[in-house]
Amino acid sequence: MTEEKKDIGQIFLNEVNVEEPVEEKPKKSFLSKAVIPLLAILTGLIIGAILIAVTSQTVWAAFGESFWRGLSQVWKEVVTAYGALITGSLGDPARIVRALGSGDAKAIRQAFNPILESLVQATPYIFAGLAVAVGFRSGLFNIGVEGQLFIGAACATFVGYSINGLPAYIHMPLAFLAGAAGGAFWAFIPGFLKAKTGGHEVINTIMMNWIAFRFTEWLLSGPMSRPGSGGLPLSPIIQDTAKIPQFFASPIRFHAGFFIALAVAWLVWWLLFKTTWGLNLRTVGTNPRAARYAGLNTSKSIIVGMTLSGALAGMAGAVQILAVNHSMALGLSSGYGFDSIALALIGNNHPVGVILSSLLFGTLRNGATRMMVVSAIPIDIVDVIQAIILMFVAAPAIIRSIYRLRKPKEEEQQVFLSGWGGQS
Repeated sequence: MTEEKKDIGQIFLNEVNVEEPVEEKPKKSFLSKAVIPLLAILTGLIIGAILIAVTSQTVWAAFGESFWRGLSQVWKEVVTAYGALITGSLGDPARIVRALGSGDAKAIRQAFNPILESLVQATPYIFAGLAVAVGFRSGLFNIGVEGQLFIGAACATFVGYSINGLPAYIHMPLAFLAGAAGGAFWAFIPGFLKAKTGGHEVINTIMMNWIAFRFTEWLLSGPMSRPGSGGLPLSPIIQDTAKIPQFFASPIRFHAGFFIALAVAWLVWWLLFKTTWGLNLRTVGTNPRAARYAGLNTSKSIIVGMTLSGALAGMAGAVQILAVNHSMALGLSSGYGFDSIALALIGNNHPVGVILSSLLFGTLRNGATRMMVVSAIPIDIVDVIQAIILMFVAAPAIIRSIYRLRKPKEEEQQVFLSGWGGQS
């Protein structure tokens, strides 16, 4: 009897200690993650083509003659418009081939200039998109990137023109870091208010935007005004030692800031996904209550996350001053800070996705001017295409319905905290 009880006890212990096989979730391939954004881009271009057709007077006139003539005119208008968009942003393939065949270095540079200019346009987008993505990952909706960009640009400008006698390898990084510090300080204020008083970051960052706009306007018209500007809100030109180097002579503007942006994107990726600090930040962004229960300092994470987001926004302003404009004016940004919200969402709040979406927006922005000149299509069409792409990325169920895609078994859920920020 004793032996029988011993056997039963041993069997029970063996059953209890059996380790259940852990079923690993299959990792999503890059292609599977990119299906929805790619189809959203394709759909946006198709709808953009429809808008080009219905807003063209020549198309309506052609339909008045005959149906087939109208379809032919639609095809001609769309091909002309998108052809100009592509050649304006990526270059004319025939011209590139001729330039490469000639061996003339100047002709080659000019042939590739549209591509290089698209990279110039994408550079501030990368910084600004990273700023919003870091905010989302921290559970914050940083809608104040535009104002932080302006403050960062003002700080970089001041250091760039007011300090003399420094070598370039010190002056340029110092001005760039001053821009990051300015943006960080401007974002620290709403971050601190959020952490300590519960003040909503959306309201506070919107108000900080308007303060930044008016503050920089006062600076450019007063303490930072350029002598002899006639009262125009312009800053002095920065020192040559503060300029981010360009690789080619004017009018080609491609500069080292693009590679700085890529390096910063890699650093953000490493911090978020390869460090304990990044894990804690993302944990607080996903579920602050659980993070607080686990002993994490949520107030500190909110402040740090918002401050880092502002630093990246300040870098966007700094790179525009130090590499492209070389002085500050009120028309510094054409909406980089607000477009960055779309960039972060399209890029799934991931640094690699932000880079790719920034390249897309930079390409569209660069090619839009040529499209308007060649085909007389309003430049606003590009803004509409961007908005449509964002809408479809934000609502993937629409894309799945249109293209009859099967919903994945385990779909990543996007968490929004307090009705705003969040992460995927």
